[in-house]
Amino acid sequence: MSDIQEKIKAETEAAREACAADGSNSDSCASAWDAVEELQAEASHQREVKPKKSSFDQYCDENPEADECRVYDN
Repeated sequence: MSDIQEKIKAETEAAREACAADGSNSDSCASAWDAVEELQAEASHQREVKPKKSSFDQYCDENPEADECRVYDN
């Protein structure tokens, strides 16, 4: 995760330099900030934690024939 944070920091600095050199309304400034936003979105997606299975669900996945894991249709 720290790798993407370092990339964000580097791209942010590059965006600031591009805007300072070419002006805040330039295409290079806008595209540099777009790159920063894309990296931030990727970092956000990486932080999303998928819900883990409960111990019971893991047990049933490993032992589907166990009595406590049986599912009955009414």
